[in-house]
Amino acid sequence: MAAVRVCGVDDLAVNEASRFVVDGVPIAVVKDAAGDVFAIGDTCTHGDISLAEGFVENDTLECWAHGSMFSLRTGKPLTLPAYEPVPVYQVQIEGGDVLIDPAVTLTV
Repeated sequence: MAAVRVCGVDDLAVNEASRFVVDGVPIAVVKDAAGDVFAIGDTCTHGDISLAEGFVENDTLECWAHGSMFSLRTGKPLTLPAYEPVPVYQVQIEGGDVLIDPAVTLTV
């Protein structure tokens, strides 16, 4: 599958997660204060909870339900109770649009 437009860069609030479903895959997208855009799997590996409903701090996204924090750069959990990572997706910015291909995950 090719990368799909999920939103415009300007549609994303700084340091807030937004949830998108791309080809059936739930993805949390975050724009940080520097304007970098990250995309990680939207489902917490501990409790089947939407991470986009959580809290962004620096380069982490915290699950609102149990407090697990995931790196936006690697998808790795940084705190318990989660111990499995979430996928990280490649983000392309073209003409102010955010493009994501859910078939392409990054390994960091």
